[in-house]
Amino acid sequence: MSLLEELYRETILSHYKSPKNFGPLADASVSIKGDNPSCGDQLELLLKLNGGRITEVRFQGHGCAISIASASMMTELVKNKTLDQALELTRQFKAMVVDGAEPAPELGDLKALAGVSKLHARTKCATLAWNTLEEAAKEAGTS
Repeated sequence: MSLLEELYRETILSHYKSPKNFGPLADASVSIKGDNPSCGDQLELLLKLNGGRITEVRFQGHGCAISIASASMMTELVKNKTLDQALELTRQFKAMVVDGAEPAPELGDLKALAGVSKLHARTKCATLAWNTLEEAAKEAGTS
């Protein structure tokens, strides 16, 4: 395993073992549940919105290391972004993990999940939180 692969592995495991923004959000503007039946991953995404901006974001649930790490890193990235900006990050992330595109610089640590594009069965794990974010944006009135 190369040094870069080891660093990526450590990033994923760190977010899995100690996920960021994990737990309830009592006054959420939007709460959406998502699940990946092929792996058993389930999560609830909670957003607090103010004027189309994500002022607070949390998630709760359970899943594999890829699913939890992706959700953890996603919540870090989309906090304080507008819904439109968050949806653009979603597009960039999916291009990376589904289509194998080069990681966009805006994705930061999420580039640790770029290798998922070679593991078709794991793309649903990596995209669960992002698909749920898209559903949350629809519920909030953004397409």
